[in-house]
Amino acid sequence: MTLQNLLAIKRLLAHTPDAAAIRKLLEAARRNLADAGVAAISTDNRFDAAYKCLMQCAMLGLWANGYRTATSQPGHHQTAIQCLTLTMGVPPATVIVLDALRKQRNLSDYQGDPISDATLASCLDEASKLLAHTEQWLRERHPNLLGDA
Repeated sequence: MTLQNLLAIKRLLAHTPDAAAIRKLLEAARRNLADAGVAAISTDNRFDAAYKCLMQCAMLGLWANGYRTATSQPGHHQTAIQCLTLTMGVPPATVIVLDALRKQRNLSDYQGDPISDATLASCLDEASKLLAHTEQWLRERHPNLLGDA
């Protein structure tokens, strides 16, 4: 599957990259990762903040490449995560881990399943690595979108 195929079947939409929006979302991802590290809040909320960072990084990869998810369609989080290999060259093995975190997020949000310390640690680690990867990828591939960020 390619990004163009996903566009053709309406899983993705065309999107004009906007440097200000990219910088704003990148800053939001940084804030969410920082918030996820605050030990004084619950494990569930820390997980939510780390997961949000993951999703914001996935969106940055799509936006910088001229796409966005069709948020009116079910599964847009899954689409964004699974596109990471195509957008930013994230290894498939990492995408599998990120997708497992997405599933855990769904269980927590929609069924009330608590987040374990191990799941939080995994999400924090993956969010930190993906944010670093996203920043490096943007610097190397799309420095014009970063401006002074």
